[in-house]
Amino acid sequence: MPLFRKNIFNQSIFLKKSTIRFFGSVVYFRFNFRYKARIEGAEIFNQLPDKNVLIISNHQTYFADVSFFFHTIHAAITGHPNSIRYPGFLKCKKHNIYYVAAEETMKAGFLPKLLAMSGAVTINRSWRAGGKNVRRKVDKSEVQNIDRALQDGWLITFPQGTTTPYAPGRIGTSIIVKKHKPIVIPVVIDGFRRSFDKKGLKTKKTNSELRMRIKPPMEIDYTKTVEEIMQQMMTAIEQTPEFNTMDKIKKQEIN
Repeated sequence: MPLFRKNIFNQSIFLKKSTIRFFGSVVYFRFNFRYKARIEGAEIFNQLPDKNVLIISNHQTYFADVSFFFHTIHAAITGHPNSIRYPGFLKCKKHNIYYVAAEETMKAGFLPKLLAMSGAVTINRSWRAGGKNVRRKVDKSEVQNIDRALQDGWLITFPQGTTTPYAPGRIGTSIIVKKHKPIVIPVVIDGFRRSFDKKGLKTKKTNSELRMRIKPPMEIDYTKTVEEIMQQMMTAIEQTPEFNTMDKIKKQEIN
């Protein structure tokens, strides 16, 4: 029965859809009436296969970014690309959308724990814990969960693993790309850091613009090294040093 169907992680699909609908309803009015959404290229979501799609993006807040992704994707696949005015998340046609998130973030309180039910694939960051730099081994079971998510559907990930702009990408993402050869969709976001606090829950500035630009699938040469593939991905999401320089020049011109 549809009510009791479960996904590859043995999670209730009904419960997952209910979580997406609930939180989607909560932030729908915030995104549409307290801010201005400008989305480009979302029609690509209607041209992708059902599985083995990796969506990569820069990262500006813990939760607002992912919420905006879900709104954009669900609106697009229900026939309204580039606009989140249509609440496509209520239909929730595609339930096999997952996103990579730090386990300590998703366990930091009751609300993040509920949000995790919307599709979080949690990992213990091997380089960061409790706000401090650490060094620990990668948990193989977590890697397997990422593999399973890709094999089952679409996976959203933030290669930098941090909200710090222009931080270097973590090589793990390019290892995944070389291993599974997914369709890689680069996305560039902006405006979230100005609009929300770091968690993406509290408002900092209203009536600002939230921008998302979805680019065409990347053409990747899988014979290249993981370092070269990572460099290509970081360029695609505009997080390499030259983009940092361009950003500084723009800010100087504005001031």
